[in-house]
Amino acid sequence: MNSKSAAFDELDRKIITALMANARTSFAEIGSAIGLSATAVKRRVDRLRETGVITGFTATVKPAALGWRTEAYVEVYCEGAAPPRRLAEVVRNHPEITAAMTVTGGADALLHVRAVDVEHFEEVLERIRTEPFIRKTISYMVLSHLLPEAPEAAATADAPNVR
Repeated sequence: MNSKSAAFDELDRKIITALMANARTSFAEIGSAIGLSATAVKRRVDRLRETGVITGFTATVKPAALGWRTEAYVEVYCEGAAPPRRLAEVVRNHPEITAAMTVTGGADALLHVRAVDVEHFEEVLERIRTEPFIRKTISYMVLSHLLPEAPEAAATADAPNVR
């Protein structure tokens, strides 16, 4: 949460959980399920958006339906200490990178890459490797998902309120 965030209660958690399950759920449906009016739910959602708890609404699309059938994770090892800001600039130049984060351990960053096929993935990997500060990469191709897509989203709303 950002600095404007205030603590939120159990009703807020229920609203967030409902919106995470289906962002198109109406305020009336959510209110009916948790014992609030649609107006009260809207006020709470507006407050959660203003305080940065809810950062947006999005559609979840099956990547294969868009032709992105190959998925991989790439560990990135940098020459010296590459600042996260510089890594962020690099990953923004590759639309195939769907997530990127700095990590602990041996690697400096971990990239989630989606591609049309293995040849496309190889081309993306070569583009990433052309960056002068990248020393090496290690790739892991995804064979299958053992949990449903975005399991962290469902767990987040139910997690205790940690400050």
